[in-house]
Amino acid sequence: LAGTVPEEPRCTVERADASLTYSLFLQRFAFSRPVILGGVTDNSAFRALCTREKLLAAFGPFPVRLSTANTYSYHKVDVPFQEYVEHLLKPQDPARLGSDTLYFFGDNNFTEWGPLFQHYVPPPFRIPGTSPAYSFGIAGSGSGVPFHWHGPGFSEVIFGRKRWFLYPPDKTPHFHPNETTLAWLQHTYPTLPPAQRPLECTLRPGEVLYFPDRWWHATLNLDTSVFISTFLG
Repeated sequence: LAGTVPEEPRCTVERADASLTYSLFLQRFAFSRPVILGGVTDNSAFRALCTREKLLAAFGPFPVRLSTANTYSYHKVDVPFQEYVEHLLKPQDPARLGSDTLYFFGDNNFTEWGPLFQHYVPPPFRIPGTSPAYSFGIAGSGSGVPFHWHGPGFSEVIFGRKRWFLYPPDKTPHFHPNETTLAWLQHTYPTLPPAQRPLECTLRPGEVLYFPDRWWHATLNLDTSVFISTFLG
C-alpha cells in the first residue's frame, strides 16, 4: 500500500500563516474551528534528529508503548523501539481491524524521550488555563487512528504526509470503533453525501493542525510518518 493511499483533492480546513496573531487565534479558532498553521515555527533542527538512523541510535534498545489503532486505544504492548521500527512499522493491512493493529503514538517515556523533545519548537499559541503535553509518534503508510475526541491540541507532521478528517462536537460521524481509518475511507466515505462529509486536509512536513476541544477527528498516514502533537490539558 505504500504510496497508494489517496490524498484528498481539496483541503476544506482554513489555513493561516505567521501573520496570525494570538488575539486573532483566540477570536477565530481556539474555541470554534480547526485551522492549519504554516510557517509559525521552524523545526528543521528537530527534524534532523528524527531520521530513522538518528532515532534508532538514540532510542533503539528502549521500550516503547504501542496502542491499538482503534477509537479507544485501551490495549497496550511494550516492545523495544528497534523491534517496532524494523518489524512492526509496516503499511496498514486493509483486512486488519484497528483493535488488532499496533501503533506508536502518545505513550512516551519522558525520562528517555525528554532530551529529544527539548529540541521541538511548539506552536506559539495556547488556550488560557491549559498547559501543554507532547505526544510523539511514528506510523506506517495507511495507518491511523479512527474517529475519537478529546481536549484541544496541535499536531505537526515531521516526516511524511498525514490526512485528517474532522467533525464538530455536535455532528457525530458514522463509524465503527474497531474499523481502521483506511477501511472507513474505502467503505463509508464514498457513500457520504457532500453535506455529511468531514472537514479534511493533508498535512505535510512543517504544517501544524489545531483542533478545538471535543472535535471528532480521524487520521490517516499517507506515507511512513513521524509526527508530534501538543495536547492542551
